[in-house]
Amino acid sequence: MKVSIITVVYNNERYIDQAIESVLSQDYPDIEYIVKDGGSKDKTMEVVNRYKGRIARISSERDKGIYDAMNRGIEMATGEVVGILNSDDIYYDSHTISNIMQVFKEHSDVDAVYGNIVYFRENDFDKVVRTWRTKPYGRNFFESGEVPPHPGLFVRKAVYDKIGTYYPDFKISSDYEFMLRAFRVHHYKPYFLDNTIVKMRMGGESTRSIKNIMRGNREIMQAWKMNKLPVPALLYAYRLVKKLKQLV
Repeated sequence: MKVSIITVVYNNERYIDQAIESVLSQDYPDIEYIVKDGGSKDKTMEVVNRYKGRIARISSERDKGIYDAMNRGIEMATGEVVGILNSDDIYYDSHTISNIMQVFKEHSDVDAVYGNIVYFRENDFDKVVRTWRTKPYGRNFFESGEVPPHPGLFVRKAVYDKIGTYYPDFKISSDYEFMLRAFRVHHYKPYFLDNTIVKMRMGGESTRSIKNIMRGNREIMQAWKMNKLPVPALLYAYRLVKKLKQLV
């Protein structure tokens, strides 16, 4: 079973090689690796091209932002399963993809697999400053403030083909909207693998500023409305509590 891993990048010459090495070091034998660059103006593509012979698809063209770039990567993917690794992040260890794909092989009825992630500061991969531990999907999962960590999410390509990809007009929370649509509205079946999947560098787009946090919250509210779902009254309170627990 082939898995397509997509990394989208823009002007990240500093860390892109770490993401690439993380994918190339995986022990799973059937990985299609796709790097989608947004037309970087720094030396990102110089770094990417060093791995040209080991990356299945490389595309460098202007896009409309991170979610549009993800969508273009998904369009290129030919694997039965798709995972997205941000250019700042790395997989937890060399067995990560094998563990994920084993779940898909053992559970043919599963449409997506997700797990936990940890956040580290700058280049110290062992300096964990936040742990995002989620839980199995069930009744009132989203209503209670839960959401699968997107970097730790792997989805069957057929799901994207049937319900669409990411809403490109969202800048922060289109991954939230996609998961709400896939699991809450269309009832695709996710499986929680209680492993750490990704080590994520602190300082992502969603938490970079108060402005971005507020925009992300507005987009989350819009995601519920777009999918004709009532916005839970205590949603933001639950989400705040869960984020505080992650820091502890």
